[in-house]
Amino acid sequence: MDPFLLIFIFVIAALLGFELITKVPPTLHTPLMSGSNAISGITIVGAIIAADKGAGMTTQVVAFCAIALAMINVIGGYMVTDRMLGSFKKKEKK
Repeated sequence: MDPFLLIFIFVIAALLGFELITKVPPTLHTPLMSGSNAISGITIVGAIIAADKGAGMTTQVVAFCAIALAMINVIGGYMVTDRMLGSFKKKEKK
C-alpha cells in the first residue's frame, strides 16, 4: 500500500477515536474498558503469532512493540476498571 494512504488512514482513525472517546459518559466507561481489554488481548495473540511467523527482524521488533503496548493497555485497563468498581463498594464503618 502507498505510505501516504496508510498515514491518512491512521490520522483519520486517531481523530475519529478521539472524537468518540470524548463523547463517552462516565457511566459507560467500565463496560467500554472491558471491551477494550478484550480487543487488546486479541492484539496480543495476533502479535505473538506475527512474531513467531515473522520472516525478518523488523517484523519481530514491530510485533514485540505491539505486544508491549497491548500489555500496558490491558494491565492499565484492568487497574482502572478495578478502581472504578471499588468505588461502588460499601464503605465499612469504624
